[in-house]
Amino acid sequence: MAITAAQVKELREITAAGMMDAKKALVATDGDMEAAIDWLRTKGLAKAAKKSGRTAAEGLVAVAVDGGKGVAVEVNSETDFVSKNAEFQEMVGGIAAAALNVSDVDALNAADLGGKTVADTITDKIATIGENMSVRRMASVEGDVVTSYIHNAANPGMGQIGVLVALKGGDEAFGKQVAMHIAAANPQSLSEADLDAAVVEKERQVQIDIARESGKPEQVIEKMIVGRMKKFLAEVTLLGQQFVMNTDLTVEQAAKEAGAEIVGYVRMQVGEGIEKKEEDFAAEVAKAVQG
Repeated sequence: MAITAAQVKELREITAAGMMDAKKALVATDGDMEAAIDWLRTKGLAKAAKKSGRTAAEGLVAVAVDGGKGVAVEVNSETDFVSKNAEFQEMVGGIAAAALNVSDVDALNAADLGGKTVADTITDKIATIGENMSVRRMASVEGDVVTSYIHNAANPGMGQIGVLVALKGGDEAFGKQVAMHIAAANPQSLSEADLDAAVVEKERQVQIDIARESGKPEQVIEKMIVGRMKKFLAEVTLLGQQFVMNTDLTVEQAAKEAGAEIVGYVRMQVGEGIEKKEEDFAAEVAKAVQG
């Protein structure tokens, strides 16, 4: 199949690989982006270990906590300018508070916000502010102790990254430390048990392919894979990560010392997973694709 300039550009942004290497990977995998990422990693050409969400949409993430429950919501706008608008911020704060009483986005859009539904309130704001807006998603946690943290706060309780942590035992001070850790480390899951089995198997296969490139015997490769998978799981699971407040401990060990069990968390970042449409591509990318 023909490989486009857009595909090459996207793969380069994801992996930081060279232009021609990105093109070769796409050609070798018939344009399959995920397979091309793995191909580059196998060849040692990808500088990014995993694909991360590209922040393309604007808006705010807001958090609200009431006793043992916490919610996070993302409300999108078209430009960053609107996220700094006081009217928009007031609306987002109200939406987060309303989210404490519902279980999903559909129910949130139908919830009351000052005598109007959230959906109608957003429609009114679109008319007055002049940009399209929407409630994209929400998530919640519950526990004995629930704490929140906002990174790059635009106003109290809202910003670019919102984190919630639910604990069994422990206290708010420790919960806040864990929330800050999550904002920085961005784990994929709480523990190995919560990690998608397909993700684990995919990583195992990639590591096997990388090890085989070394030409080592199969029995040596098997031992290498055990160590590499252990390292991978420690890097992507919250409980296995080194605690940023004390790197001598894992997060799980730090929790035990604090008399707490981490039972859930949410990390929500504005626009993650949404890609902007590119209207223009660099001339050198087009040239590389054309061969």
